[in-house]
Amino acid sequence: MNGIIVIAHAPLASALRECVLHVFPDAAPCLQALDIPAQQTPEASLEQLRALLRESGASDHLLLTDLVGATPCNVASQSTDGVHTRLLAGVNLPMLLRAVSYRHEALDTLCERAQQGGTLGVLMLPGIPAQAQQRSHTSPTHAQNQRDHQQ
Repeated sequence: MNGIIVIAHAPLASALRECVLHVFPDAAPCLQALDIPAQQTPEASLEQLRALLRESGASDHLLLTDLVGATPCNVASQSTDGVHTRLLAGVNLPMLLRAVSYRHEALDTLCERAQQGGTLGVLMLPGIPAQAQQRSHTSPTHAQNQRDHQQ
């Protein structure tokens, strides 16, 4: 079975893991989360990730990160050997649910399925007219204006 590690800005990785465990409680052993706090150095994050990879017990790993070019993705890319690990950026809940669903597949298949899940899980839904959406974004309330000035 493949190991799956979510590496993201804190607390996103842990939050995504907890959501998945609501649906797949038996996936806990193969699904790990590494939250990267804002003040943590990339070197410390890389050492934590390497420790997770060593301790996971899986021979192959799918690494999922939140944002291309950000510290979690950069750290993950330093630990990817291209043979026993694959890296996908842009993790979302549909991607992670799909990855856990196919965790027993070959690593390349798992990676493809996870990517498809992430892409297919982003949809524009009907129901709110475009004019109403524009009004809500262009006319902030007095409270929003006040809050913006306080920052």
